[in-house]
Amino acid sequence: MPFTKHLSFALSLTAAVLATTPSSAQSRPEGRTQAAAPLDKQAMEDYIRYLYFWPPDIKIEIGDPKPSAIQGLREFTVKASASSGASFEQKLLLSADGRRIIRCEVFDLGGNPFQETASKISLRGHPSLGPENAPVVLVLFSDFQCPYCRSQAQVIRNNLTASYPKQVRLVFRDFPLEQIHPWARQAAIAGRCIFQQNPEAFWEYHDWIFARQPEITPQNLLDKVMSFARGRAVDGLQLSRCLQTRATEAEIDRSIQEARSLNVDATPTLFVNGRRISQQVTWQQLKGLIDNELRYQSRKEAQPGRP
Repeated sequence: MPFTKHLSFALSLTAAVLATTPSSAQSRPEGRTQAAAPLDKQAMEDYIRYLYFWPPDIKIEIGDPKPSAIQGLREFTVKASASSGASFEQKLLLSADGRRIIRCEVFDLGGNPFQETASKISLRGHPSLGPENAPVVLVLFSDFQCPYCRSQAQVIRNNLTASYPKQVRLVFRDFPLEQIHPWARQAAIAGRCIFQQNPEAFWEYHDWIFARQPEITPQNLLDKVMSFARGRAVDGLQLSRCLQTRATEAEIDRSIQEARSLNVDATPTLFVNGRRISQQVTWQQLKGLIDNELRYQSRKEAQPGRP
């Protein structure tokens, strides 16, 4: 079973009971609290590997338990990684006696349910459109060689700014899938080189490279990028040096690392104020998501203190 299917299978499981070494019930003097049982990480890994049907080539890391937001329960993380770079991380709750685990999400009715995810996404220093204080922030992890990303980019660029000039900010993040797209990383590096020189020219490049996606190859990419730069507000010599030295590659690596920490494993992946959308969406669907965010925020402002 492919790793992504293992992950899908894992997501369908909502709870499990962890069998540990049996222990007899013992009476405790009144007024004393029971010390939390230690977590046997090897036993937990064996149990979870069996539960989720993860084969031996999937690396599993079990985090240390810490107090959770729910009294009487601790929480810990389980991270599964494949050699391809795909990863999956899940938070589990652990009973005080160490005999039961619960897979669930805990929400605080006093805050936005997607705020924790939104807070993990870096916005500064990346190509963006729209005002920084916009009430709705779209963060798009994309790949210049991905045909689905091309379609998604066309949907967004043809509609977003005209429909929501002040209410929405779009932030573009690189996530080249170089295992299947051989020129995607170099295209991302080129995009960053152009962005460093002229942020507005990046969006010209964004539209240009998606439009020419079918004719680009690993062999002709650099020549085509240099051809794009001619006649635009981009210094060709500076761009050539940036491309030859791969000067912006570290930025691409950081973007990939952040995407994986958010369990992004496909493109396009869109976050709408932290709400994850792991599929291509039509303009009608995206507009519905944006309007829903605006309505929700309007109600919160009209009735402060209510969830």
